[in-house]
Amino acid sequence: MGQRQELVATTFTGAVKERIGASLADVDADLARRYPGDAGTRQPVHTVYVPADVVAADTVRFWGDQALDALEEHAPDASSLAGVLGLSEELAVPVYERVRAKLLREPVEDLRIDFEDGYGPRSDEEEDAAAVRAAGLVAAMCGGGGGGGEPPFVGIRMKCLEAAVRDRGIRTLDIFLTGLMDAGGLPAGLMLTLPKVSYAEQVAAMAELAGEFEKARGLEPGRIRFEIQIETTQAVLGADGRATVARMIDAGAGRVGSLHYGTFDYSASCGVGAAYQAPDHPVADHAKAVMQVAAAGTGVRVSDGSTNVLPVGSTAQVHAAWRLHFGLVRRALARAYYQGWDMHPGHLPTRYAAVYAFYREGLGSAAARLDAYVNRAGGDVLDEPATARALSGYLLRGMDCGAVDEGEVAGLTGLGRDGLEGLAGRAVG
Repeated sequence: MGQRQELVATTFTGAVKERIGASLADVDADLARRYPGDAGTRQPVHTVYVPADVVAADTVRFWGDQALDALEEHAPDASSLAGVLGLSEELAVPVYERVRAKLLREPVEDLRIDFEDGYGPRSDEEEDAAAVRAAGLVAAMCGGGGGGGEPPFVGIRMKCLEAAVRDRGIRTLDIFLTGLMDAGGLPAGLMLTLPKVSYAEQVAAMAELAGEFEKARGLEPGRIRFEIQIETTQAVLGADGRATVARMIDAGAGRVGSLHYGTFDYSASCGVGAAYQAPDHPVADHAKAVMQVAAAGTGVRVSDGSTNVLPVGSTAQVHAAWRLHFGLVRRALARAYYQGWDMHPGHLPTRYAAVYAFYREGLGSAAARLDAYVNRAGGDVLDEPATARALSGYLLRGMDCGAVDEGEVAGLTGLGRDGLEGLAGRAVG
């Protein structure tokens, strides 16, 4: 190789290349710091918010049982659910069976105990007690002592850092984290949500709180991470005309794990009437597109919001709500929003049906394209490394949520999980 290089005529001297490298060293370091890529960890397909005064040890199992009851009453077999949602014959049985199995095994992937809008203003004594109780419930869930089907991710949504409720929010966070530490430590799947963020300085303050807690309790720096809820217009576009959300990610100093779109607060702040506040409204699409671009490459993930149309009432009403929810979830997945909110147990069947159909219907094509890329075989699509990363990520997401099995993917691609993670740019092991 060195001999061939000597035979090729060049003009630039080594000194020129060294000077260019030195001039871009700061840029190289900044790119590495700001855009580390995907964290390589599992992302939940949804978040379920339950008010702090309602949540109990058996909440997750209750949601699963309620969802199973809804299926039994309104879609008791694969063909009936397929008829409601328009699933193909090929997908109907595997999707239905996997949905039922999921509701039995792990009905909620991410549980958030809510101290904000869903909980409201309470006396300090009442919220203190609720925060202590929440810490005990989370510790029990993560220790396998919950009500069954414990979620892999769980945490709280505190009150925001606006002046009126700042002290209360900080106190609840402190009580909750302290309770977890006293019960044995912070669980691996801990999730904290900071709502109603408008300025990057509020994110910086949350990061400072996390750092102070870590120092006080002897935790590794950076152990505590959190999510930002994007539900004000100022969080998307600042008064200076710049994308505030990008500044928020930077202000989090590596602690921001995801951005969650708040459908109703954000829509209202844009003046959208209550009847038209939905995840597919144009103002929602704009906000999420800005969030998505700001987060791209940073390792920060984006979550869609929710629908407030609940699947309750007559079978016709439930079916209509299911079709709406199914369509919204599928729409979000196609736009690369792989997570959303669910507000009612009746949303779980269509959450998982939409997610499982999305991954199963694309399994064959994605596997074939990845196999052709790995083996440099011919085909009607010529893929590049970036697309191979996306294909691998697609298959890994499907495996993480239970839509497809590792054996299925390996049989089609010849790749195990480690191989897929390598192509996806994830850290293996």
